[in-house]
Amino acid sequence: MNKHPDSSVFREDTQVVVSGRDTKSYGGLINPPVYHGSTILAESVETHNSRYLDSQDGEQVMVYGTMGNPTAWSLENAIAELEGGYHCSTYPSGLAAISVALMAFLKSGDHLLMTDSTYAPTRRFCNTVLRRFGVETTYYDPLIGAGIESLMRPNTAVVYTESPGSNTFEVQDIPAIAEVARKHGAILQLDNTWASPLYFKPFEHGVDISIQAATKYIVGHSDVLLGSVTTTKETWKTLRDCTWQFGQCVAPDDLYLAQRGLRTMAVRLRQHQQNSLEIAEWLRNRDEVRRVLHPGLPDAPGHDIWKRDFLGASGLFGVELKTFAKKAVEKMVDEMRLFGIGSSWGGYESLMLPVNVRDLRTASPWRFEGPLLRLYIGLEDVDDLKDDLYDGLGRLRKFKDNFSAET
Repeated sequence: MNKHPDSSVFREDTQVVVSGRDTKSYGGLINPPVYHGSTILAESVETHNSRYLDSQDGEQVMVYGTMGNPTAWSLENAIAELEGGYHCSTYPSGLAAISVALMAFLKSGDHLLMTDSTYAPTRRFCNTVLRRFGVETTYYDPLIGAGIESLMRPNTAVVYTESPGSNTFEVQDIPAIAEVARKHGAILQLDNTWASPLYFKPFEHGVDISIQAATKYIVGHSDVLLGSVTTTKETWKTLRDCTWQFGQCVAPDDLYLAQRGLRTMAVRLRQHQQNSLEIAEWLRNRDEVRRVLHPGLPDAPGHDIWKRDFLGASGLFGVELKTFAKKAVEKMVDEMRLFGIGSSWGGYESLMLPVNVRDLRTASPWRFEGPLLRLYIGLEDVDDLKDDLYDGLGRLRKFKDNFSAET
């Protein structure tokens, strides 16, 4: 199982279909079978011991259930190939992937630079678990670019990025930050969930560790929790050892569903991109909207960097409304017909959620005056989504007369 077909000779749509698969190893089956198992029997003590040693050297051999099996390796190999990394490990959630990636490269007394636009659970992990273990976190403006050098310290071990940022969608200058991190011997980690392996190639831009909430676009159907971490050759062993030491592994049925989702990701992402850009442009012309926070739009924060470094845009973006009462906004969202109300994103259904992250931001100026909405554009007919938004914004104007503005 250590060898699988090299998909690098193919174009990316083909890579999405064939990467990580080795039909000869599965008796001709197109999809790798689901391997359930904890104990792995060996023919002899010598074989058992040699398998363990081989696994320590990076071989994909069956030793114990938590240390991988062909179902896991098929997906992990595919993700690593698509991201351009060395190896990949999977986790039972996106937050689990983030937590292990941070713990693997931090110790007591270290300093962490964390983007101020990070995913809220990542911030909680830094402010609770990492603080308890003696790691100091400094938050920085996501638009700082090469200026991050002024924040580096002799004990800065990790620089963590998320591009675009959660809810406010600032695009970070990853190559500039990577150059500074490398100069100071720090590990650069990136949450690459928004772009997926298809629309941002992290290792071409100097990233050492690429993290994804594979729950989103890789799974694509809102029915599996999954995270992944892809590494360079130099960082792989540290990440893998920490993963094993924390006993992190994923149920094989979830891995199988993720593989099925992966094979259609290129097709789905093109439609998400097309739909989201059309909706974003439509919203820009609405009187109720102050600004649309979509990296693909010219006036979005970091758009020039997005245009330079990214290969496409996903279906998630933000909307800053003009001044409307909180209750009015919530009432509008409550009565949407197609836009569901829920956490996460990346499935086929559209979602809408009011977000208030102003109190979480500690290092960057608050750039917004009105309330924020996070929109995820799914695979519905875009005209039906426009109709739903048209009705919702109309209700918002009516509600404004019934609710006084709240600060």
